[in-house]
Amino acid sequence: MDPTLAQGWTPSLTHDLWVGLGVLTAGVVLALEKRRRGVDDDRIWALVALAVAFGAVGARLGTWLQHLQPGANDGLALHWLYGNRSILGGLAFAYVAVLVGKRLLRMRWRTGALFAPAVAAGMAVGRIGCLLTELPGTPTDVPWAVTVTSAADAAAWGVPVGARLHPSFAYEIAFHVVALVAMWIWRDRLTDPADLFTLYITGYAGFRFVVELVRGNELTDLGLTRPQIFLAATLPLLVWRSVVAIRRRDTGVDREPVPPPA
Repeated sequence: MDPTLAQGWTPSLTHDLWVGLGVLTAGVVLALEKRRRGVDDDRIWALVALAVAFGAVGARLGTWLQHLQPGANDGLALHWLYGNRSILGGLAFAYVAVLVGKRLLRMRWRTGALFAPAVAAGMAVGRIGCLLTELPGTPTDVPWAVTVTSAADAAAWGVPVGARLHPSFAYEIAFHVVALVAMWIWRDRLTDPADLFTLYITGYAGFRFVVELVRGNELTDLGLTRPQIFLAATLPLLVWRSVVAIRRRDTGVDREPVPPPA
């Protein structure tokens, strides 16, 4: 028996531990960037609390409606306790929560310059939990493939022991690390640094659509996974927003990115 299991340490706890570390990392990076930019508006922490709370709800609900017929889905309470979680659902709910929170708090300045590097850093750390506990990806013969050695994992994932699978979560971790480095370099070169968040989310959406090809998620009748369907509907808007951000930089249109220091 695995000694960690004998002590009650389950894959779920491993996953939740890394998610918690991801949230903590995001908070630290946001605090550092807030200090570097001289932002003295502490209402930002209320937005962080809203994002974390609603992101957790969205992550659960994001995988609930898997069938068009409501009766074919699990009960909401059952799914909340035992269902899968969706990072896309979590991001979507967190984003809406921040927008609503800014209106309630009457914050008229854009917060993307603070949230973009924080989210990228948090995602890179949090996805380690997925890499350690979830189905890595589809079968492959690439040299860096993950070999399934546990009979329990093989049974849970529906693959034979010894199967070699794409480490799709490692690809995603690499994306977020590269994105974080790129944002660190470009964070002061945009006319409006808040556009960093728009560009980052657009890049992640495009990357995620492609990496779904090796993720191993269930295909729908459209030949796409459910995350791909969601991304196909939202990517055009994100691309348009990114084009606007890039044109703003090229034309030199100036906007106030953050509130003036106190």
